[in-house]
Amino acid sequence: MPAPSIDTVRSWQGRTMVDPAGDKLGTIAGIYLDDETGQPEWATVTTGLFGSKQTFVPLTEAQAMGDSVQVPYDQDQVKNAPGMQADGQLSQDDEAELYRHYGLDYTESRSDSGLPAGTAGQDVDPRGRDRDGVQDTAVGRDISGPTTDDAMTRSEEELRVGTETRERGRARLRKFVVTEQQQVTVPVQREEVRVEREPITDANFDAATSGPAISEEEHEVTLHEETPVVEKRVVPRERVRLDKETVTDQRQIGEEVRKERIEVDDQDQLGRQDQR
Repeated sequence: MPAPSIDTVRSWQGRTMVDPAGDKLGTIAGIYLDDETGQPEWATVTTGLFGSKQTFVPLTEAQAMGDSVQVPYDQDQVKNAPGMQADGQLSQDDEAELYRHYGLDYTESRSDSGLPAGTAGQDVDPRGRDRDGVQDTAVGRDISGPTTDDAMTRSEEELRVGTETRERGRARLRKFVVTEQQQVTVPVQREEVRVEREPITDANFDAATSGPAISEEEHEVTLHEETPVVEKRVVPRERVRLDKETVTDQRQIGEEVRKERIEVDDQDQLGRQDQR
C-alpha cells in the first residue's frame, strides 16, 4: 500500500485514528514529514485521560475510513509505544526505537526525519520567510492558525480533573460451621423409697391378722426416675446478603501547570536610554 500524500494527510489533523477493528486509538494532533523525501511519515495521536499524552504512529499503511483514519496497529501497541517528545524533530535514535516497536525496517537513510508538516527541506528565517524572501504559509509554523500572522498567541496549561472507575477490591459472603458448648439446666424427678409405719387399729386389724401369725415375707416396690434427653434440630435464624453504597470523599490533587508570558522588548527605546 503506497504511503498517503501530504495533500491527503493535511486533512487528517483533528480526525480520529482507529485500529484494524475500528476501535478508537486517539485524535490526530500533528503530521510529521521525512526531512529528506518530504513525505508524511508519522502522526502524533493524543491518548490517555483528557488526551494528555501524544504518541507517534507510522503513516506508512494509514488510510482514510470515512471520517476516521485506520492504521494496522492495535490499542496495546500504540499505547505502549516509546514516549517521544513531539517538539519538532525526531532524532535518529528515537526514530529507530519507534520503528523497532512497530516492527518496521529502519535504515539510516531515514535519519533525523519527522519534522512537522510544512517544514521539511525548507530554510526558514525567524520572520516566517524562506531565504528567497517568500512568506511561509505552511501548516504548523505557528500555533495561532494554519498560517503565520502578525500576532502572537499566549497559551497556558490548565488542569482538567476527572475521575475514572477502577476495581478496588472484592467482598464475598462465606458460611462456615463452628461448634460451641451449651449448658442447659433441666429439672428431673426420681422416686425414692420411704418407710411408713401405722399402728394397729380397728380399721386395719383384719388386714393385719389375715396371714400367718409368724412368717417371713418380702415386699418389692419399683422406683422410677427421669433422665435428660437431648435432641437437636436446625432452626433458620436470619438472612444475610451483600449490598453496596457509594461514599463520597474529598481528595486534593496537585499538578504543575505552565503559563506563557509575553513581554515587549523595545530595542529602540533601550537605545535611547543608553544615549542618555
